[in-house]
Amino acid sequence: MDEKIRVIVAKSGLDGHDRGAKIVAAALRDAGMEVIYTGLRQTAEMIVDAAIQEDVHAIGISVLSGAHNTIFRKILLLMKEKEMDDVLLFGGGIIPEDDIVKLKEMGVGTLFTPGATTKEISTYVYNWVAEHPREFS
Repeated sequence: MDEKIRVIVAKSGLDGHDRGAKIVAAALRDAGMEVIYTGLRQTAEMIVDAAIQEDVHAIGISVLSGAHNTIFRKILLLMKEKEMDDVLLFGGGIIPEDDIVKLKEMGVGTLFTPGATTKEISTYVYNWVAEHPREFS
């Protein structure tokens, strides 16, 4: 791949715990990706708008607040509305296994839970982007 992979890492809602998001953002940057960290308390609209503006390949959402179902569903709906079919939505945090299954069925990519390594996350993003090349018109 000639172009650098661009990723947004975001925290949505009122969740103020951002250490994990910052660690993932740094790891993706260390793996050679261009990373935009949006900071805390971003709305779904702000995240999707930033993803469009930055022309990203992937959006990574960190959720520790328990609002994962609402947050991911809203972002997915906005992505579909904006025809962002070539952008990966993935994430991580404290998410029960049953909810992970439901979110993946809706179209969310891999959801990393505590214990996942930053290597696993960066490899996943690289592989997904390689398997989903963008079509330019």
